[in-house]
Amino acid sequence: VGGAVASAIGDRLARLAEDAGVTPHAFMVDALSREARRAELRARFVAEAAESEREALESGKSHSMGVAFGYLEAKLAGKKVKPPRARAWRASK
Repeated sequence: VGGAVASAIGDRLARLAEDAGVTPHAFMVDALSREARRAELRARFVAEAAESEREALESGKSHSMGVAFGYLEAKLAGKKVKPPRARAWRASK
């Protein structure tokens, strides 16, 4: 990073750290820690989505979004509901 850009970023970090009541180093460590956690969560989400897709393609079954959201809304409202059954979404494997 060029000198002027690095200086501008350093100035921003120093100001934000001061506003947060921490050192610039502590501010950067916290920001890096949060970003690492976000990247880990994203990687886990992608892996779980890929596994879910593999299972759906293998079984040929899934839940429609309408049914899934209806179920979740009912659960959030405190209603006692049965989980929806997966249904075939294609004619053949």
